[in-house]
Amino acid sequence: MIQAETRLTVADNSGAKTVHCLKVLGGSRRRYASIGDIIVVSVKEAIPNAKVKKGDVLKAVVVRTKKEIKRPDGTYIRFDDNSAVLINASQEPIGTRIFGPVARELRSRKFMKIISLAPEVL
Repeated sequence: MIQAETRLTVADNSGAKTVHCLKVLGGSRRRYASIGDIIVVSVKEAIPNAKVKKGDVLKAVVVRTKKEIKRPDGTYIRFDDNSAVLINASQEPIGTRIFGPVARELRSRKFMKIISLAPEVL
């Protein structure tokens, strides 16, 4: 459950280290984002000479949350951190690598490029 003001780590090599959620997209009163949802973020910490700079406002897709999510078969999945992958206007990842595991729910949300770049899909 990601909401406005939440800090997330970045799970790709776009150059950003941490981001700050500004808005959850998908309706005027939408409060929370879960795995596979798109959010608007501001880059709070970035490495030098990278694709993105501190202060950039971008879109990102949530790939890991500490809050568990229930699957249709009755199992739950949760991760150790809240993480996102920065995406461009055509919903392709900005980075060329994804770090750490991502949830299988991204496949049903049509983020196939993120699924294929991830080292592990849980």
